[in-house]
Amino acid sequence: MRWEQLFADLESQFERLADADVDAEIAPRARAAFADVELTARLVPAIGTPLRVRTLGPVLTGVLDAVGPDWLTLTESGRRDRLVALGAITSIAGVGRSTAPPMGVVARRWTLRMVLRGLARDRSPVALALAGADPARVDDAAQVGGTIDRVGADFLELATHPEWEPRRAGSVRGTVLVPLAALVAVQISPWG
Repeated sequence: MRWEQLFADLESQFERLADADVDAEIAPRARAAFADVELTARLVPAIGTPLRVRTLGPVLTGVLDAVGPDWLTLTESGRRDRLVALGAITSIAGVGRSTAPPMGVVARRWTLRMVLRGLARDRSPVALALAGADPARVDDAAQVGGTIDRVGADFLELATHPEWEPRRAGSVRGTVLVPLAALVAVQISPWG
């Protein structure tokens, strides 16, 4: 009887120590695994969810539609989609706790520059929201409109013209170079 009690006591101590070892091992492993999670992996499960996105320019709200390696798209109520540069985002509210697997090789190729080059190829009139601008001030360059002519390594060239007019030599007012680091969001003109 005494031996049984001793063995039962030793067994319960062993189980407690084993559980403590497992618990002590799980937490650091979970932290280490989470350290490799990218922002895009947290955003993908939130597709279809309304978000509030603070940026270096305007605060944007809308339903998350798509996620790329360095961009996302939001559909605002009653408006068209906005392409938002991840590098211009300061915080995102409304995302759950789920995580998706990392993007595949093909998905990683759909960079912001590639999407902008597609807009340039299609000659789509766009409105660009820029970093550091105060959208509350009318005279501030919070937004510039026109057609993207070319996309370089770290900038785009925009032919400025009224967004309701197609890009024609007579309607172009000038050319603006926009560093991609200053680009917050792109909205395709409803006339495009």
